[in-house]
Amino acid sequence: MSQVQDYIKKRAQDSEEFAHLMEVEQAKLDVALKLAELRKSVGLTQKQLAQKIGKPQSTISRVETGELNPSIELVIELAQGLDKKVVLNFE
Repeated sequence: MSQVQDYIKKRAQDSEEFAHLMEVEQAKLDVALKLAELRKSVGLTQKQLAQKIGKPQSTISRVETGELNPSIELVIELAQGLDKKVVLNFE
């Protein structure tokens, strides 16, 4: 485990607030990476996906970089633009 990972683990054990913030950031990163992966797998550019759902390309970019925390409505629109459906899974 790296020093950064060790620090994050220790900090999360010491602070519920920090642990919560890390969980939220990880979820945002997971959405960002999954969106980019799906978009590329169906052969769409950010611009093409944006056109399909009637949003600016910058919206797609901001979601894929984690800069934008998408609403559930936007997640559903993105899924539809990728011919997918949203399946919620709590672990």
